[in-house]
Amino acid sequence: MSSDTLSRTGQSLVRTDGGNARYAVGIMSGTSLDGIDAACCSVTETGTNEEYPYEVTVESFVSEEYPMELRTRLVELCDEEIGTVDEACRLNIGLGSLLADVATAAMDEAGVDPENVDVIGSHGQTIWHIGTQEELPGVGCPRRSTLQIADGSVIARETGVKTVSDFRTADIAAGGHGAPLAPYLDATVFSDEERHRSLQNIGGIGNCTLLPPSPGRNDVRAFDTGPGNMVIDAVVEILTDGEQTYDVDGEIAARGTPDESVIDRFMNAPYFEASPPKTTGREDFGHEYARRFIEAGRERGLDDADLVATATAFTAATIADAYDRFADPYPDEVFVSGGGAYNPTLLTMLSDRVACDVDRLSSLGFDPDSKEAALFALMGIARLDGRPNNVPGSTGADDPVVMGKVSLP
Repeated sequence: MSSDTLSRTGQSLVRTDGGNARYAVGIMSGTSLDGIDAACCSVTETGTNEEYPYEVTVESFVSEEYPMELRTRLVELCDEEIGTVDEACRLNIGLGSLLADVATAAMDEAGVDPENVDVIGSHGQTIWHIGTQEELPGVGCPRRSTLQIADGSVIARETGVKTVSDFRTADIAAGGHGAPLAPYLDATVFSDEERHRSLQNIGGIGNCTLLPPSPGRNDVRAFDTGPGNMVIDAVVEILTDGEQTYDVDGEIAARGTPDESVIDRFMNAPYFEASPPKTTGREDFGHEYARRFIEAGRERGLDDADLVATATAFTAATIADAYDRFADPYPDEVFVSGGGAYNPTLLTMLSDRVACDVDRLSSLGFDPDSKEAALFALMGIARLDGRPNNVPGSTGADDPVVMGKVSLP
């Protein structure tokens, strides 16, 4: 995963190995609604594994926070009580333009001209995800549903680069959940020849990829473990009247004491008992859920620090519970990425609750901040190559499918 086969000439990166690397930019905006990540990657086809035939190198990574006014609008759009169709319409186009700017910044940072970039892969911003199958009256054929905004045509037009977006719906059409998508990168980059690994992302939602040694496509399992930072962030935001949107370095939680009775009460949610494949999101663990969590804590006499500590321990408990229920065999080691990897209090609580080693993904030599953006660079390349880029054992799809819709500049 090093960049030793690339060199700089002026402001451009050029190949020095005669290899077949192609440049791709991946863009990710997650359920935490904290901002936009973009990674400019070189992707090489290795030919050593027919199902995961690529090597991915991150050449640059940039991250832009959402302006507070825009973040507020997105939070409100994701609230079923106040979100509106016209606002979704506006932000679908407006966010496309903003994502294009961040993609351009990633190309500039890498010194790669847009003319030399094969594809931009964009996840978009999820505003709603329904992980249970529903049948519309008069339509039949029950399926799950998902909606991401930030139009790919706008990104393609403003960057001049072919753009692949709307990845999840092809998997849903094939009977899957449309998530998680991370296993495709995880199996490509992070599997080990001997050890069972869990790649645990702690973003707004927590999700894990269970990787056996040297896996094939049918060997990889992944699912959403439940809330990641979402409940913690919402509790902090509510308690501080919006002055803080997350617990910086887990400092508030470190001052408090978790209440196990509150944790046990909220662990009774049906989601945690349901078997994978399964997915969840803000519609299950958003601000309303956090308000109920705070109310339960106040009934127990918890102060603010205790409430944040309890929310943090709750996230750790949901991850540990998921491994106890569904990881067979149990992982030898867990590698954490996402915003939760920067919360030492959360990592300590997780280490205390799982029966294996816990470390940050950075210990494998990969920048964890760039992981999800790199995923969509890889998925964009696979889409252009016509290769299936879902993992049916993780999403529950009937078969492997090629995900993503192509927009031309």
